[in-house]
Amino acid sequence: MAELYNDNPTLEGLKKMDEARQGEVFEMPANDTASKLFYIESYGCQMNFNDSEVVASILAEDGFGPTRNMEIADLILINTCSIREKAEDTVRKRLRVFDKLKEERKGLVVGVLGCMAERLKKKFLEEERLVDIVVGPDAYRDLPNLVAGANEGDRGVNVLLSREETYADISPLRLGSNGVSAFISIMRGCDNMCSFCVVPFTRGRERSRNAFSVVAEAQDLVNKGYKEVTLLGQNVDSYKWENPETKEVVSFANLLEMVALVDPDLRVRFSTSHPKDITDEVLYTMKKYENICEYIHLPVQSGNSRILEKMNRTYDREWYKQKVDRIYEIMPDCAISSDIITGFCSETEEEHQETISIIEYSNYSMSYMFFYSERPGTLAARKYEDDIPLEVKKRRLNEVIRVQNAISLKHNQKDIGKVFKVLIEGDSKKSDQDFKGRNSQNKMFVFPKQDGLKAGDYTWVKVESVSSATMKGQIVEQP
Repeated sequence: MAELYNDNPTLEGLKKMDEARQGEVFEMPANDTASKLFYIESYGCQMNFNDSEVVASILAEDGFGPTRNMEIADLILINTCSIREKAEDTVRKRLRVFDKLKEERKGLVVGVLGCMAERLKKKFLEEERLVDIVVGPDAYRDLPNLVAGANEGDRGVNVLLSREETYADISPLRLGSNGVSAFISIMRGCDNMCSFCVVPFTRGRERSRNAFSVVAEAQDLVNKGYKEVTLLGQNVDSYKWENPETKEVVSFANLLEMVALVDPDLRVRFSTSHPKDITDEVLYTMKKYENICEYIHLPVQSGNSRILEKMNRTYDREWYKQKVDRIYEIMPDCAISSDIITGFCSETEEEHQETISIIEYSNYSMSYMFFYSERPGTLAARKYEDDIPLEVKKRRLNEVIRVQNAISLKHNQKDIGKVFKVLIEGDSKKSDQDFKGRNSQNKMFVFPKQDGLKAGDYTWVKVESVSSATMKGQIVEQP
């Protein structure tokens, strides 16, 4: 998901940031032996980027190598998102660019993957004729067959949803990797029918991956020098896998512990949690292991109970506050972040103010913030009128952003003078004389380089100054 959050609270600032982060081209590993080249762009959530790495692995088995240059590619793929209308508009613009390339390069195959592919398959293939193949999130294994068919002039589609597919046996090709952090998908689909969300319709029902395959992937990453993994799922806390031989059930807390025990130097993160499913067992597991990061993404969406009921979130305002209280009770230093939607159907000004107040109550370290975008096929689109004017949605979003920025700044200011263990991720974006890295609470640090240190090393940094998004400091001796 693109992070709509920075030091600039204006909508123009948001727009620029959104455009910069919505579409990413992976840093491609070299493959001099490949006879065919593919180019891929990914949009949307972290799950989509992980899916693109699964796709790359499948294509590599079929003789394809990756390239960053679309003009020399034999196959162009765009991995799509249907969460917001803007993402879909952006994808259409990119497809028109690819269509011009097809006019110049005979034999070029263009395909759409992911959530938008499942939702708009007919339009892409028959009405707009912008693509040759359309492949849903559960059909990536069929890509080689569909590409071969397209080379023979056949437009192909496979958007069948599965109740079993988890790609557990496929080792993702780490396309955009910094060699330090990686994502591991632990489950697919979602059984929560939030009224605003299209994911259950585009990714299907929830199913959990074999726990031992998750641990094996984490061990493989450690063997390759990685120092951090993020366990991914639409709702990781509902992870549940039954060992077919022993009938033992592995919960998310069990899995979290299993991954933490792979290596004490391997940091473990996870995303995303649904407030109704995160348990005390998970919280105590996090507290038990130093290498499980003290950071929880706990989307609230709205701070008003009536709106939460219309969203079908299955909790109310007071219940959510109690969950936040419980997290801070068990882990006082834990950082909590959130997702927030402004201007949902029929939201009043008073209800909007309750969202602002729950941001203040929860003391979020940061948030992903959006105004409501009606998605066709969702429960909200069928049942409720999208009756909040766009200018009101945007004004409320701006108000939420200003409040969150102020809270984030205070949250960070409390850390001035403190020392944190930071995992170095690489050079700072602004200067190759500085490192960047994150602490356990997922806060970004920038600090001058020191001889002998490199990406993937841990170091200790004392905070000297902060903004709402960044901590600046100096390397110090371990306290």
